[in-house]
Amino acid sequence: MKTDKEKFNTDSIAETSKNAVEAKKTESKKKGGVPIQSINRAIQILKCFETSNQLTLAEICEKVQLHKSTVYGIVATLKENGFLDKDEVLSSYRLGIELYKLASHVNRDIRSVCQPFVHELCEITGETVNLVVPDDNYVIYIEKCESKYSMRISTNIGTRLPMYCTAVGKAIMAFMPDQTSVSQILDQTQLKAYTKNTLTNKEAILKSLHEIRQCGYAIDNEELEYGLVCVAVPILDVTGSPVAAVSCSGPIQRMTPDNIDEIAKAVIRYALKMSSRILY
Repeated sequence: MKTDKEKFNTDSIAETSKNAVEAKKTESKKKGGVPIQSINRAIQILKCFETSNQLTLAEICEKVQLHKSTVYGIVATLKENGFLDKDEVLSSYRLGIELYKLASHVNRDIRSVCQPFVHELCEITGETVNLVVPDDNYVIYIEKCESKYSMRISTNIGTRLPMYCTAVGKAIMAFMPDQTSVSQILDQTQLKAYTKNTLTNKEAILKSLHEIRQCGYAIDNEELEYGLVCVAVPILDVTGSPVAAVSCSGPIQRMTPDNIDEIAKAVIRYALKMSSRILY
């Protein structure tokens, strides 16, 4: 992996995100919008789960710094509407199915926003380009544009693959703001070897994710399938969290070290374009 001037820079995305959020706040004030306290508190409670899979009522209270009776009422309302789910055995809460349903609509928006860039990137590189979104410990392919070469990598929309052995999955994990979540993903995943190149040791995978973050892109060098090489970069939302990833895949005969370096630069450029569109 090489570091270049076009490195995927999360700082630039974060600055753009900050400006976008501030602009929206200013626009809201101009229109006379007044924040509703109870809704703000409900949002704060939901955001507690960005860094934790499950929380007790006491833990939520501590995070949002609100009285137990106030938090209980909001949590009960969120649970009643399916935005939170309760584990009766552990007496703790986790995000509910309604958020997943809403997220599926967001994924469709991501697809429509990114689709033109996916096709442009395929045209520029000549290789197959895929767009994926995370799904628990996996990634799901939601858009693709296939190479025009007779020898190409064929993928299917709807395919679901593990994160740890795919370039797109590793790109997403490497840029997750909470690395505790990454550790949990690996703990919950059966780390089996698809090829002799597949990393199946947790510490080795975590080390590779650190290198990916430093480099700016991830590579699947025949880790999932012999003959397949893939370069991937995450797509970030307004908070700087990865909501998708874009990849360029091809046979090892064409994905030489020099070609990978050039393709990585192109994938980084287009991932930044997609991220900037999703910010708004």
